Amino acid sequence: MVSWEGHIVPFIVTVMVWFIATGLVAWADNRPRATFSRSQMVGSISGIAGLVVILFASLSAEVWAVYIGFIGALMVWGWHEISFLTGAAAGPRRGPADPALTGLARFRQAAATVMHHEVALALTALLLISLSWDVPNQIGATVFVLMFAMRLTSKINLFVGVPNSSVEMLPDHLAYLKTYFGPNRMTLLLAISMIGITAVATWFATLALAAPAGSAEMVGASLLFTLSLLGVIEHLFLSLPFRDGMLWGWALPSHKLAASKVPHNKVTVPASRDITT
Repeated sequence: MVSWEGHIVPFIVTVMVWFIATGLVAWADNRPRATFSRSQMVGSISGIAGLVVILFASLSAEVWAVYIGFIGALMVWGWHEISFLTGAAAGPRRGPADPALTGLARFRQAAATVMHHEVALALTALLLISLSWDVPNQIGATVFVLMFAMRLTSKINLFVGVPNSSVEMLPDHLAYLKTYFGPNRMTLLLAISMIGITAVATWFATLALAAPAGSAEMVGASLLFTLSLLGVIEHLFLSLPFRDGMLWGWALPSHKLAASKVPHNKVTVPASRDITT
């Protein structure tokens, strides 16, 4: 049976935090470059505080600790997002794709644009897993690993090619990343990704429904279910003519907001070679 405190409240909290946090990161990373050092400092303080929060919350299996651990994981995630989108931790390659490259060579070049970011995410995930291995509350590590996995699948899908490579949220100084996107097309990989994340969401939903009413297990599973569901929706956006600015227009500069109002079939992304050739 669906519980207000065990299912509905965690759902509402996750959606609200996801919406506000995504908008704040987009706002910070689309501001003038002169503000980036301040954004990185705030992000670093938030990220370190998030690690402390996760460690503190991991010692308790109470409902409040689950919420605190969840927020801590998002604070650490936001730190990484700000570092990437400001360009502080992207990759050694900071220029457009070589149009002459295809296949594995093009993949290596694309990987070089985000390598530092991906390594930092992977190391943080391993750190959180090691710190949470034998503790009562593992929600912080689980949330971070789940978000890492879903973000990795979305990046790979963008590289292979998706029907809708919406780019309003991408800051101008990272515009060169668009040249690494694959052609606008529906692929089996995108379909498998959505099915896989849907299966994960279904599993968390089953755990949430089976857990004791009002328990920390119920709340934690509900938070993870909602996060997985949002991952499905974000992947679905890659296959539908949906513009990011429709949701986060309040966080974007005026020229990005104007671009989000252009019909999808009139928005062009720099051409890239098909990686399968």
